[in-house]
Amino acid sequence: MSISAKPDLAFTKALPKVELHAHLTGSISKQCLHDIWLAKISADAGLALEDPLIAIPSVKDGGIDVVSFFPIFDRYIYALVCDEESIRHATASVLQDFADDGVCYVELRTTPRVIATAGINKEGYVSIVLDAMDDFAASQQNRLDADATGKEKKLHVKLILSIDRKNTLQEAMEVVALAAKYRDQGIVGIDLCGNPTRKPISHLSPAFAEAKRLGLGITVHFAEMPQDGSEELEMMLEWQPQRLGHVIHVPQDVKTVIAERQLGLELCLSCNVLCKLSRGGFEAHHFGEWWTAGGKIALSTDDVGIFESSLSEEYAFVAKHFGLNREQLWDLSRGAVDVVFGDREEKERVWRLMDKFWEQEGRRERT
Repeated sequence: MSISAKPDLAFTKALPKVELHAHLTGSISKQCLHDIWLAKISADAGLALEDPLIAIPSVKDGGIDVVSFFPIFDRYIYALVCDEESIRHATASVLQDFADDGVCYVELRTTPRVIATAGINKEGYVSIVLDAMDDFAASQQNRLDADATGKEKKLHVKLILSIDRKNTLQEAMEVVALAAKYRDQGIVGIDLCGNPTRKPISHLSPAFAEAKRLGLGITVHFAEMPQDGSEELEMMLEWQPQRLGHVIHVPQDVKTVIAERQLGLELCLSCNVLCKLSRGGFEAHHFGEWWTAGGKIALSTDDVGIFESSLSEEYAFVAKHFGLNREQLWDLSRGAVDVVFGDREEKERVWRLMDKFWEQEGRRERT
């Protein structure tokens, strides 16, 4: 590879990257779900569910849109990932997939769940995910060679807890309280997620005010679908988020505010295009507009298990459809670090890794 060569998937996979908009359950690969399904079938757990490899439609064949997307979770994913063992297995699998894809820092997000059949409450669920993250970190360390760069190469993982738009204020406040309680164990922020057609969400405002008071990072799913007006978007901006997810259908006056505040933009091309949230294909995606305007973009995957496009592939897509060269892809990746919720030490670790990668590319160019 050389700096002047056209970017390809080999380059984007080698490129150190940060992932800031990945849902835990949506990032579970179909193969991982299949493995969990096989284990439950073998254990004669009375599972009346089809093999997810067959049952979950392929988004690339047009089998999923915004209407059919959300039922996949209740019907298949939550039905399979429904006990401590499967949660641990799925979390480890997701993190390994990101590590194999050249991701060096990820802020994974998940909605605290109650799984009554397994005796798991919301706090128990969060604890299981955090423990699985710790186990992954330990297993990573065991696999690394004992060299001076081993520590730098590791995937570091943080957690964001999600408030669903359908939550009551009490449920939302519980999420904020859990995030604050487990901050020292790797939780860095709060997210607003869920079906964007569910309204109103004004009752959730006190929860985000509390998150801000506590110093938690705030990100929200923003303008995924066309709005009748800008009132909801303006209200979410009053919550003072540092990052916005998707930002598809945004009025010009709101775009101006976003640019003035230099908010981080979690852009997910495959999700938006394949789920028909944005129109006109990849070439018409609003990535181009925000990139040209100098927006703080964090290219992301959203639900890689469903949309079947890794972060490396997302970088390859912007190279292909928007003409970015290798240096611009490196700039894009490096710029995303500005908006992570991790601390300064974490940012500097990732920047060092990215700078070292680019120096190595430059040496290849000269030889």
